Amino acid sequence: MSKRIVIALGGNALGNTLPEQAEAVKITAKAIVDLIEDGNQVVVAHGNGPQVGIINNAMSALQREDPSQGDTPLSVCGAMSQAYIGYDLQNALREELLDRGIRNMPVCSIVTQVEVDPKDPAFDHPTKPIGKFMSEEEAMAYTERTGYLVREDAGRGWRRYVASPKPKHIIEAGAIRALSEDGHLVICCGGGGIPVYRTEKNHLKGAAAVIDKDFASELLAEQLNADMLIILTAVEKVAINFRKENEQWLSSMTPEDARRYAEEGQFAPGSMLPKVEAAVKFAESKTGRQALITLLEKARDGIAGKTGTIVQMQEAGVPEREAVGALS
Repeated sequence: MSKRIVIALGGNALGNTLPEQAEAVKITAKAIVDLIEDGNQVVVAHGNGPQVGIINNAMSALQREDPSQGDTPLSVCGAMSQAYIGYDLQNALREELLDRGIRNMPVCSIVTQVEVDPKDPAFDHPTKPIGKFMSEEEAMAYTERTGYLVREDAGRGWRRYVASPKPKHIIEAGAIRALSEDGHLVICCGGGGIPVYRTEKNHLKGAAAVIDKDFASELLAEQLNADMLIILTAVEKVAINFRKENEQWLSSMTPEDARRYAEEGQFAPGSMLPKVEAAVKFAESKTGRQALITLLEKARDGIAGKTGTIVQMQEAGVPEREAVGALS
C-alpha cells in the first residue's frame, strides 16, 4: 500500500563539502526515487550542519575583510544553505527520475520558515555551537564586537553558541502540501527550517537559533497528515546498550518503551535521543502513524518491515511482546 512519507535526511546523505555534496546527493536520490517508484508520495526534509557552518564562516570572513558589510544573521545563512543544498538535491532527484522514465514529476525546493516561540526556555540556555573555532582572545574580541555568546567547545577552542528552540508551525506548510498533492517532489525544511517568530503587523523576524531537523520534520509530517516519518541516520537500527557487550538492536518500540529507554540514558543527547523523541511524538500524534529510524540505503526495506526500528503505538488487543517486536 502506498504511503505519504516525510523523509528527514541526515548529514551523511549530503556530505561535508561542496564536492562531497554533489556526489552524495546522487546516492541519496537513488534511495528516494526507490520509494517513489514503489508508489509512495514523498516529501524531503534535510539537515544543513556543515553547510550552514561554511556559509557562516564565509560571511564572517567577508565582514573581517570589509567591515561595512555588517554581520550576516544566522537566519539568512540558513536560507542560503536551503537554496544551495536544494540546488544539488533537486537536480540529482530530477536526473534520477528521468533516468527511470518518470517524466511527470517536477522537483522543487521551498525556502521554508518555521515559527518558534521567542519565550522558549531554549533561548536562555544556548546549546548549539556554530561557526569557526577561535582562540580565547579572538572569542572575547568577537563577543565585544557582536554581543554574541561564546564559550569553549570541548577543549577544541572557543565558538559561538545559539539556542535550539522547538518548532511550533511550518509557515509554508500549505504551499508544500499543495505542491505535493499536485504531484511535485518537494524539498523543504532545510536545516530544520529558518527559525522565525511573529512581531507586530504579521512580520516574521528571523531568530538567532538552530531548529533540530528531526523535530521540524516530525512537525511537517503532522501538518501534511503523513502516514510515515522516516528519520535517516548512520545506523541500521536503534540500539540499547550501544557498543557494550550486551548491545541489542531494536526492530520496533512502542512510545512507552522508548521513554523508558530514554530515562535509562540509552540514547545519546544530540545524536539518537532527538530522533527517538521525534519518532515518538509522530507515532502518538494519530492512530496508525509510524516512524522509522534506519540507514538511507535501508529505507525501502524498512518500509517493508525487513529492517530498521519502527516506532508505533501498541494496537489494542495485541500482546505487548508481539507489538514491540523482536530484539535482533
